[in-house]
Amino acid sequence: MGGSPKDEDLPPWRWPEARWRKVVNRVRAGRRLAPDHWPRGAPFAVALSFDSDHETNDLRDGGGSISRQSWGQFGARKGVPRILEILGRHEVPASFYVPAVSALLHPEEQRRAVAEGHEIGIHGWIHELNSTLPYEAERDLMFRSADALEDLTGIRPVGIRTPSWDFSPNTLKIIREMGLAYDSSLMADDDCYELEMDGEPTGVVELPVEWIRDDAVYFGMNRFSGLRPYTSPEAVLDIFRRELAGAAAEGGLFQLTMHPHVIGARSRIWILDEIARLGRSMNAWFATHAEVVAHVKAACPVEP
Repeated sequence: MGGSPKDEDLPPWRWPEARWRKVVNRVRAGRRLAPDHWPRGAPFAVALSFDSDHETNDLRDGGGSISRQSWGQFGARKGVPRILEILGRHEVPASFYVPAVSALLHPEEQRRAVAEGHEIGIHGWIHELNSTLPYEAERDLMFRSADALEDLTGIRPVGIRTPSWDFSPNTLKIIREMGLAYDSSLMADDDCYELEMDGEPTGVVELPVEWIRDDAVYFGMNRFSGLRPYTSPEAVLDIFRRELAGAAAEGGLFQLTMHPHVIGARSRIWILDEIARLGRSMNAWFATHAEVVAHVKAACPVEP
Protein backbone atom coordinates (compact mmCIF):
# COMPACT_ATOMS: atom_id res chain seq x y z
CA MET A 1 0.00 0.00 0.00
CA GLY A 2 1.25 3.47 -0.82
CA GLY A 3 1.09 6.49 1.41
CA SER A 4 2.39 9.98 1.93
CA PRO A 5 6.20 10.14 1.78
CA LYS A 6 8.03 10.86 5.01
CA ASP A 7 9.80 14.21 5.36
CA GLU A 8 13.22 12.54 5.27
CA ASP A 9 12.38 10.96 1.91
CA LEU A 10 11.45 14.26 0.28
CA PRO A 11 13.83 16.33 -1.85
CA PRO A 12 14.69 19.65 -0.15
CA TRP A 13 12.48 21.67 -2.49
CA ARG A 14 9.48 19.75 -1.11
CA TRP A 15 10.37 20.05 2.57
CA PRO A 16 7.69 21.54 4.81
CA GLU A 17 8.66 24.80 6.52
CA ALA A 18 9.20 23.08 9.87
CA ARG A 19 11.84 20.83 8.30
CA TRP A 20 13.99 23.49 6.69
CA ARG A 21 13.70 25.75 9.72
CA LYS A 22 14.91 22.90 11.93
CA VAL A 23 17.93 22.33 9.69
CA VAL A 24 18.83 26.02 9.58
CA ASN A 25 18.34 26.58 13.32
CA ARG A 26 20.41 23.63 14.51
CA VAL A 27 23.55 25.83 14.66
CA ARG A 28 23.14 29.52 14.03
CA ALA A 29 24.95 32.79 14.66
CA GLY A 30 23.51 34.58 17.65
CA ARG A 31 24.54 37.78 19.36
CA ARG A 32 27.46 39.59 17.78
CA LEU A 33 30.34 39.94 20.25
CA ALA A 34 32.31 42.95 19.07
CA PRO A 35 34.10 44.79 21.90
CA ASP A 36 34.26 48.57 21.78
CA HIS A 37 37.90 48.46 22.87
CA TRP A 38 40.93 46.17 22.67
CA PRO A 39 43.72 45.66 25.23
CA ARG A 40 46.45 48.28 25.54
CA GLY A 41 44.38 50.74 23.53
CA ALA A 42 44.98 48.86 20.28
CA PRO A 43 42.74 49.95 17.39
CA PHE A 44 42.02 46.36 16.29
CA ALA A 45 42.98 42.74 16.97
CA VAL A 46 44.96 40.17 14.97
CA ALA A 47 44.53 36.43 15.53
CA LEU A 48 46.98 34.31 13.53
CA SER A 49 46.45 30.57 13.32
CA PHE A 50 48.10 27.51 11.81
CA ASP A 51 46.45 24.17 11.11
CA SER A 52 49.26 21.66 11.64
CA ASP A 53 47.70 18.83 9.67
CA HIS A 54 51.05 17.31 8.67
CA GLU A 55 50.73 13.63 7.68
CA THR A 56 47.05 13.38 8.65
CA ASN A 57 45.93 14.96 5.38
CA ASP A 58 46.76 11.58 3.84
CA LEU A 59 46.20 9.31 6.83
CA ARG A 60 42.53 10.22 7.15
CA ASP A 61 42.03 8.89 3.59
CA GLY A 62 43.74 5.61 4.38
CA GLY A 63 47.40 6.52 4.07
CA GLY A 64 47.64 5.63 0.42
CA SER A 65 50.06 8.32 -0.71
CA ILE A 66 53.60 8.42 0.61
CA SER A 67 54.07 11.56 -1.49
CA ARG A 68 51.30 13.40 0.37
CA GLN A 69 52.70 12.20 3.68
CA SER A 70 56.09 13.65 2.76
CA TRP A 71 54.41 16.97 1.97
CA GLY A 72 52.87 16.90 5.43
CA GLN A 73 56.23 16.03 6.95
CA PHE A 74 57.67 19.11 5.24
CA GLY A 75 55.23 21.15 7.33
CA ALA A 76 56.75 19.74 10.50
CA ARG A 77 60.41 19.73 9.39
CA LYS A 78 60.57 23.13 7.71
CA GLY A 79 57.24 24.94 7.92
CA VAL A 80 56.72 25.10 11.68
CA PRO A 81 60.33 26.10 12.50
CA ARG A 82 60.15 28.92 9.96
CA ILE A 83 56.79 30.03 11.35
CA LEU A 84 58.01 29.99 14.96
CA GLU A 85 61.11 31.96 14.00
CA ILE A 86 59.00 34.74 12.42
CA LEU A 87 56.51 34.82 15.29
CA GLY A 88 59.34 35.02 17.77
CA ARG A 89 61.14 37.76 15.89
CA HIS A 90 58.00 39.90 15.79
CA GLU A 91 57.00 38.83 19.32
CA VAL A 92 53.48 37.83 18.31
CA PRO A 93 51.54 34.85 19.70
CA ALA A 94 49.47 32.52 17.54
CA SER A 95 47.19 29.49 17.77
CA PHE A 96 48.10 26.07 16.38
CA TYR A 97 45.27 23.63 15.70
CA VAL A 98 46.76 20.16 15.74
CA PRO A 99 45.18 16.76 15.02
CA ALA A 100 46.06 14.43 17.89
CA VAL A 101 47.88 12.06 15.53
CA SER A 102 50.02 14.96 14.25
CA ALA A 103 50.82 15.90 17.84
CA LEU A 104 51.78 12.32 18.69
CA LEU A 105 54.02 12.15 15.63
CA HIS A 106 55.69 15.48 16.50
CA PRO A 107 55.43 15.96 20.28
CA GLU A 108 58.43 18.27 20.65
CA GLU A 109 56.88 20.65 18.13
CA GLN A 110 53.83 21.10 20.38
CA ARG A 111 55.94 21.54 23.49
CA ARG A 112 58.09 24.15 21.80
CA ALA A 113 55.05 26.09 20.59
CA VAL A 114 53.57 26.16 24.09
CA ALA A 115 56.92 27.12 25.64
CA GLU A 116 57.12 30.07 23.26
CA GLY A 117 53.70 31.37 24.29
CA HIS A 118 51.44 29.93 21.62
CA GLU A 119 48.12 28.12 21.96
CA ILE A 120 47.45 24.50 20.99
CA GLY A 121 43.83 23.84 20.02
CA ILE A 122 41.85 20.74 19.08
CA HIS A 123 41.77 19.81 15.39
CA GLY A 124 40.32 16.32 15.46
CA TRP A 125 42.02 12.98 15.98
CA ILE A 126 43.28 12.14 12.48
CA HIS A 127 41.77 15.09 10.57
CA GLU A 128 38.53 13.14 10.19
CA LEU A 129 35.39 14.67 8.68
CA ASN A 130 32.85 15.09 11.48
CA SER A 131 29.84 15.07 9.17
CA THR A 132 30.61 11.45 8.20
CA LEU A 133 30.66 10.19 11.80
CA PRO A 134 27.90 8.98 14.11
CA TYR A 135 27.54 10.98 17.33
CA GLU A 136 29.30 8.39 19.52
CA ALA A 137 32.39 8.22 17.27
CA GLU A 138 32.66 11.99 16.90
CA ARG A 139 32.34 12.48 20.66
CA ASP A 140 34.94 9.81 21.43
CA LEU A 141 37.45 11.29 18.99
CA MET A 142 37.00 14.85 20.27
CA PHE A 143 37.47 13.84 23.89
CA ARG A 144 40.47 11.63 23.04
CA SER A 145 42.01 14.46 21.05
CA ALA A 146 41.74 16.86 23.98
CA ASP A 147 43.24 14.25 26.33
CA ALA A 148 46.17 13.59 24.00
CA LEU A 149 47.00 17.29 23.62
CA GLU A 150 46.79 17.82 27.36
CA ASP A 151 49.05 14.82 28.03
CA LEU A 152 51.66 16.18 25.61
CA THR A 153 51.63 19.85 26.60
CA GLY A 154 50.30 19.89 30.16
CA ILE A 155 47.56 22.33 29.12
CA ARG A 156 43.93 21.40 28.46
CA PRO A 157 42.73 22.96 25.18
CA VAL A 158 39.89 25.48 25.50
CA GLY A 159 39.01 25.76 21.81
CA ILE A 160 38.48 23.70 18.71
CA ARG A 161 38.76 24.05 14.95
CA THR A 162 37.07 21.15 13.24
CA PRO A 163 39.14 19.42 10.52
CA SER A 164 38.42 20.98 7.13
CA TRP A 165 35.95 23.21 9.02
CA ASP A 166 33.50 20.31 8.74
CA PHE A 167 30.78 20.81 11.35
CA SER A 168 28.22 18.07 11.96
CA PRO A 169 24.77 18.53 13.55
CA ASN A 170 26.30 17.02 16.72
CA THR A 171 29.52 19.04 16.89
CA LEU A 172 28.21 21.95 18.94
CA LYS A 173 26.48 19.59 21.37
CA ILE A 174 29.81 17.83 21.97
CA ILE A 175 31.64 21.16 22.32
CA ARG A 176 29.22 22.04 25.11
CA GLU A 177 29.68 18.65 26.76
CA MET A 178 33.43 19.23 26.74
CA GLY A 179 33.05 22.69 28.30
CA LEU A 180 35.08 24.38 25.57
CA ALA A 181 35.09 28.17 25.48
CA TYR A 182 35.06 28.58 21.73
CA ASP A 183 34.97 27.18 18.23
CA SER A 184 36.79 28.51 15.16
CA SER A 185 35.26 26.65 12.21
CA LEU A 186 32.29 28.71 11.02
CA MET A 187 31.95 31.95 9.08
CA ALA A 188 28.76 33.92 9.73
CA ASP A 189 30.52 37.19 10.64
CA ASP A 190 33.86 39.00 10.59
CA ASP A 191 33.82 39.38 14.36
CA CYS A 192 33.11 36.97 17.18
CA TYR A 193 29.56 35.89 17.93
CA GLU A 194 27.70 33.58 20.28
CA LEU A 195 26.59 30.26 18.84
CA GLU A 196 22.96 29.25 19.12
CA MET A 197 21.69 25.69 18.98
CA ASP A 198 18.06 24.95 18.16
CA GLY A 199 17.27 28.62 18.67
CA GLU A 200 18.84 28.90 22.13
CA PRO A 201 22.09 30.69 23.09
CA THR A 202 24.86 28.32 24.17
CA GLY A 203 27.52 30.53 25.74
CA VAL A 204 30.03 29.14 23.21
CA VAL A 205 31.89 31.85 21.30
CA GLU A 206 32.58 31.51 17.59
CA LEU A 207 35.82 33.10 16.39
CA PRO A 208 35.02 32.94 12.68
CA VAL A 209 37.21 31.80 9.83
CA GLU A 210 36.83 32.50 6.10
CA TRP A 211 38.13 30.75 2.99
CA ILE A 212 39.32 34.15 1.73
CA ARG A 213 41.67 34.28 4.72
CA ASP A 214 43.12 30.79 4.21
CA ASP A 215 46.37 30.10 2.38
CA ALA A 216 45.39 26.60 1.20
CA VAL A 217 42.67 27.74 -1.21
CA TYR A 218 45.20 29.80 -3.18
CA PHE A 219 48.09 27.34 -3.15
CA GLY A 220 46.30 23.97 -3.34
CA MET A 221 47.88 21.22 -5.42
CA ASN A 222 46.75 17.77 -6.57
CA ARG A 223 48.78 16.29 -9.42
CA PHE A 224 46.09 13.69 -10.17
CA SER A 225 43.45 16.32 -10.88
CA GLY A 226 43.24 19.75 -12.42
CA LEU A 227 43.92 21.44 -9.08
CA ARG A 228 46.95 23.72 -9.30
CA PRO A 229 48.05 26.90 -7.46
CA TYR A 230 46.34 29.75 -9.26
CA THR A 231 47.27 32.85 -7.26
CA SER A 232 50.70 34.41 -6.95
CA PRO A 233 52.13 35.01 -3.47
CA GLU A 234 52.02 38.77 -4.16
CA ALA A 235 48.30 38.57 -4.93
CA VAL A 236 47.62 36.48 -1.82
CA LEU A 237 49.41 39.05 0.32
CA ASP A 238 47.30 41.77 -1.29
CA ILE A 239 44.09 39.95 -0.30
CA PHE A 240 45.29 39.38 3.26
CA ARG A 241 46.52 42.97 3.52
CA ARG A 242 43.15 44.34 2.42
CA GLU A 243 41.39 42.17 4.98
CA LEU A 244 43.81 43.47 7.61
CA ALA A 245 43.15 47.09 6.59
CA GLY A 246 39.40 46.48 6.69
CA ALA A 247 39.59 45.14 10.23
CA ALA A 248 41.66 48.16 11.26
CA ALA A 249 39.16 50.57 9.68
CA GLU A 250 36.25 48.91 11.51
CA GLY A 251 38.11 48.48 14.79
CA GLY A 252 37.41 44.76 14.58
CA LEU A 253 39.16 41.42 14.30
CA PHE A 254 41.52 40.14 11.62
CA GLN A 255 41.74 36.34 11.73
CA LEU A 256 44.04 34.38 9.41
CA THR A 257 44.36 30.63 8.82
CA MET A 258 47.56 29.12 7.43
CA HIS A 259 49.07 25.66 7.08
CA PRO A 260 52.74 24.89 7.78
CA HIS A 261 53.07 22.65 4.71
CA VAL A 262 51.62 25.44 2.53
CA ILE A 263 52.84 28.78 3.87
CA GLY A 264 56.18 27.28 4.98
CA ALA A 265 57.70 27.26 1.49
CA ARG A 266 60.56 29.69 0.88
CA SER A 267 58.56 31.56 -1.75
CA ARG A 268 55.55 32.03 0.58
CA ILE A 269 56.78 32.34 4.17
CA TRP A 270 57.51 36.02 3.58
CA ILE A 271 53.73 36.60 3.48
CA LEU A 272 53.54 35.79 7.20
CA ASP A 273 56.53 38.00 7.88
CA GLU A 274 54.88 40.90 6.05
CA ILE A 275 51.51 40.49 7.78
CA ALA A 276 53.22 40.47 11.18
CA ARG A 277 55.24 43.55 10.25
CA LEU A 278 52.17 45.41 8.95
CA GLY A 279 50.09 44.54 12.00
CA ARG A 280 52.85 45.73 14.30
CA SER A 281 53.19 48.99 12.36
CA MET A 282 49.43 49.55 12.79
CA ASN A 283 49.61 48.96 16.57
CA ALA A 284 47.32 45.93 16.40
CA TRP A 285 46.78 43.72 19.43
CA PHE A 286 48.18 40.30 18.50
CA ALA A 287 46.67 37.49 20.55
CA THR A 288 45.94 33.80 20.50
CA HIS A 289 42.40 32.80 19.65
CA ALA A 290 41.86 31.86 23.31
CA GLU A 291 43.03 35.31 24.43
CA VAL A 292 40.73 37.04 21.93
CA VAL A 293 37.78 34.99 23.15
CA ALA A 294 38.60 35.71 26.81
CA HIS A 295 38.67 39.45 26.08
CA VAL A 296 35.47 39.30 24.06
CA LYS A 297 33.65 37.39 26.80
CA ALA A 298 34.78 39.91 29.40
CA ALA A 299 33.73 42.88 27.25
CA CYS A 300 30.47 41.31 26.02
CA PRO A 301 29.44 38.86 28.76
CA VAL A 302 27.75 35.62 27.71
CA GLU A 303 25.98 33.14 29.94
CA PRO A 304 27.92 29.89 30.48
